[in-house]
Amino acid sequence: MTSLIAEPAPGLLRASPIDVHGHTMGPGSLLRYLEIKVHDLIQDQDWDSIRVVGDYDRTAVVSRHEKAGKLFNIERPTATVRGRDLVLQAFPGADYVQHYALIIATYLAMTGRPANIVTYQPPGHEQCRSALDTLDLELDGDLVIVGWGLEHLAPRCGVWTRGPGYAWQRAEIAGRRVVYLGFLHSIWGDVAGQVVARLAELGASDVVYIGKVGSLSPGIEPNTWLATGNSSLLRGALVSWDDFFGDFAAAQEGVHGGLHVSSPSILLEDRDWLSRHSPSYAFVDPEIGPMGAAACAAGIRFGYLHVVSNNLAAHYPADLSNERHDDVLRRRAVLIDRIRTIITLRLAGHPAHLLEGTR
Repeated sequence: MTSLIAEPAPGLLRASPIDVHGHTMGPGSLLRYLEIKVHDLIQDQDWDSIRVVGDYDRTAVVSRHEKAGKLFNIERPTATVRGRDLVLQAFPGADYVQHYALIIATYLAMTGRPANIVTYQPPGHEQCRSALDTLDLELDGDLVIVGWGLEHLAPRCGVWTRGPGYAWQRAEIAGRRVVYLGFLHSIWGDVAGQVVARLAELGASDVVYIGKVGSLSPGIEPNTWLATGNSSLLRGALVSWDDFFGDFAAAQEGVHGGLHVSSPSILLEDRDWLSRHSPSYAFVDPEIGPMGAAACAAGIRFGYLHVVSNNLAAHYPADLSNERHDDVLRRRAVLIDRIRTIITLRLAGHPAHLLEGTR
């Protein structure tokens, strides 16, 4: 029988909606998660085709669902209307383009609309690499802290200097030069690896990534633990790096160390995926593996210290669909203070036992 669905044009891939009933989030939480990600032109209108490409263009139509109330990671893919066709323009990254296409296709399917209209065009390596050429900092063996929560980690009296799509400020901690670097757009997946490669080119000797991971262990309650480690399963191979924290972070109370697995999209983390990776692996996110691999290739140190934001193996009230609730924000503020303390004492060269019992 001949399919009535036309094949995508050369260079385009079709984004198929996931089986929502098999996903670790469950249909209710998953739909809420999608609704805060999908561009309003898709939520409010029907289209003949939707295509996702890697093209950072802030002159196109900005979604009214972009995040507000924080300094960084506020920008989402923009849209260009071409008659009855819609082109979504994401920051160039193979993982991010695929992830956003899966978000759209799954959202359309969950809201009873045709999902076979969604395709995506993965950006090439050179396009992804050159997208970070505008990142330009004078670094001389500095430690660069990048990621989430920077407005709370950096000195309150510091001044953010803005560049195209990013902002940074300098500080000195225990005699060490530190640069806090935040991006307005998402540095999802392999984009984060390109960030580390670019920072190494600019002269960074250490990169620390602060962010959020999902736990694959049922007993880890979200927003009460920190996660760290020095290895990640990336595209089927285990990658390890020279860890900035060494054994220091994992020795602290309230910090869980373990093996990490890199996933290009939350949409792919269904119960079958979980059964293949648990209990061998403790955490999942899209960025840690690419960043660690890039640091290893560049010969610099890398470390991560993340809030455990959700749990794939057990149900807890807090998940990725309700991250702006007051209780979640309150708990994360405590963990951000903990992260600041651990980084400061690590730079000061204090032994691990000095932090015991200070939680």
